[in-house]
Amino acid sequence: METLRLRIEKQGRAGKTVTVVAGFTREKALMEKLASELKHSLGTGGSFHDRELLLQGDVRERLRTLLGGMGFRVKG
Repeated sequence: METLRLRIEKQGRAGKTVTVVAGFTREKALMEKLASELKHSLGTGGSFHDRELLLQGDVRERLRTLLGGMGFRVKG
């Protein structure tokens, strides 16, 4: 079971809030599929690169629920 860390970033993003999910250790193709599913479920945009998922807006609470249901441990 992977432990993922959630954090919010605003700096360097033109004042826009971004939720960052870090700690992915699985293969890239699987993580890109997971990123696509999460973006669709949350109704937000985002991207996956450098083993971090970036989602537009502050979606930490809903993300904790979704990731917990998928078997991930979530901190932050």
